[in-house]
Amino acid sequence: MMALLDTETQARLLRLAERRYQEPGEVLISQGDPMSDTVYLLHESRGGLCAKVTADLDNGVEALLGIMVSGDLIGEMAALRKVARSATVTLCSRTLVHRIPSAAFLALARSVPALSTAVAMSLADRLDWADRRRLDMIGYDVPVRVARVLLDLAGRHGRSVPEGTDVGVPLAQRELGRLVGAGEAAVSKAMRELKEAGLVTTSYRRVILIDTGGLSAYGSPRP
Repeated sequence: MMALLDTETQARLLRLAERRYQEPGEVLISQGDPMSDTVYLLHESRGGLCAKVTADLDNGVEALLGIMVSGDLIGEMAALRKVARSATVTLCSRTLVHRIPSAAFLALARSVPALSTAVAMSLADRLDWADRRRLDMIGYDVPVRVARVLLDLAGRHGRSVPEGTDVGVPLAQRELGRLVGAGEAAVSKAMRELKEAGLVTTSYRRVILIDTGGLSAYGSPRP
């Protein structure tokens, strides 16, 4: 979200915040927490990935809803709607977290249209991501869903490396399965297919896209 703001608005927002570094594994927000008096800005991360957004379903399954990175705002939905937290946010690397009182954040958003527009665009982007994942689950088998989510991740967080494009998000196969709605065994099989096709290569919690054009074609199968 910060990338959508001009320098002056960024500075005004940061002046509202108390900031401190927090460590990997710390829970920033807990699902069901009734407190919505703080929003959080992930302003700097060491190690790439900032945080994972998860939710526990009634049947005990944990869903991975999304990934937050430096510059993202967290907790604004509960502050806007004055409801309990809908998900758990867990830090995955040492991160500089800015804690902003919800009342001060909302007052600034009301007085600075650029901020309210940036928040709306950020929320729309998350909705678009969620809609694509739901449509993928309805319309495609697991290997295609994996290909499509890897391309999405690379488009959002990827970086160029000598071998191709690193998706920029360290994910275990179990976590990748939670993103595409599949079990670890199915994701393992899908990744094996993609590697055998010469489209990706993997190492510990790392995926590199070797042939993004080929992967895009794989992820857009014709009837």
